[in-house]
Amino acid sequence: MHYTHERYLRNEAPLARVALLHSEQTAAEHAGVAPGDRHEDHMLGMYHTLVESRIPFELVHEAFLTPDRLDRFKLLILADAAALSDAQCRAIREYVQRGGSLLATFASSLFDEAGRRRDDFGLADLLGVSFGGRIEGPMQNAYLSLDADPSTHARHQVLTGLEGTPRIINGVFRIEVRPTTEFPSPVTLIPTYPDLPMEDVYPRVGHTTTRELYLRETGRSRVAYIPWDIDRTLWDVMCVDHLRLLRNTIEWATNEPSPAKVEGPGIIDVTVWRQRDSMTVHLVNLTNPMMMKGPLREIIPVGPQRVSVRLPDSTRPRRVQLLTAGKTVDYKLTGTTCMVTVPSVDVHEVVAIDL
Repeated sequence: MHYTHERYLRNEAPLARVALLHSEQTAAEHAGVAPGDRHEDHMLGMYHTLVESRIPFELVHEAFLTPDRLDRFKLLILADAAALSDAQCRAIREYVQRGGSLLATFASSLFDEAGRRRDDFGLADLLGVSFGGRIEGPMQNAYLSLDADPSTHARHQVLTGLEGTPRIINGVFRIEVRPTTEFPSPVTLIPTYPDLPMEDVYPRVGHTTTRELYLRETGRSRVAYIPWDIDRTLWDVMCVDHLRLLRNTIEWATNEPSPAKVEGPGIIDVTVWRQRDSMTVHLVNLTNPMMMKGPLREIIPVGPQRVSVRLPDSTRPRRVQLLTAGKTVDYKLTGTTCMVTVPSVDVHEVVAIDL
């Protein structure tokens, strides 16, 4: 297959608009805020969210935070990238100033590259919050209130799919922060309370104004900060509410259509690449009990998959092929969007569009 379709596999550039920061120094120098908090689990939870949400993304290494590496992406995600140097914080700050958006979780930038805790976040000015001096957890019973805007009674975009849900479970650890600017309040804290004995299991405070999701817009950029371990907790308990909230926050922060949208059953990992005279959308079927563990126990074909692809500027499709199936397929062109139906995906299918 590689020999036959080599021209479609000579990738010149990824077309994903979302990047996940890979921080080796956080893994090496930051032991976590408490036993049970591991940077790897934050990364795995965020990675799982992006895959299950079918969001095309790439990894960006912390050693290469240069404009030519970063500016191809609209959104940079820091999944508890706790240990960042001043220079790395400056590079991220300048990326946002150039129009990039940012999503950061938990202790991102609270420590320097050697794992020493700062007095405040290295990215405090971007996040719009300051460190409150306390890291709470492990929490027992703790919840999050999903609130409508009191003036309009409308819910924020990040709560899409959670209609009729007044509260969801919280994480295990949270960082106390103080806002330094005004924020909307779609997600607020219901403080932790005992889980035993049974007669004591009730919230002492039913509602607060303590935000647990900070959203701000600055110029062409959007910045989202989540001060609790949403990604780590997702990886631990796989709560679909946390997945929805993370997915919605990613979409809000990106604030543009995805380069490829794939609709259909199953779990599909989606990547998009540009070649000299073509572009390809890779569909990897991860519908399997061992999805994030490695070895496949069984191949479970899924389909049909409806694929919508945003074409590069000033291009039109000449031909669309399914490389694994080995056939040319019909497509529909609406504006700059090319739509194709993939009947079934066993393990890996490639939608190849000649431009």
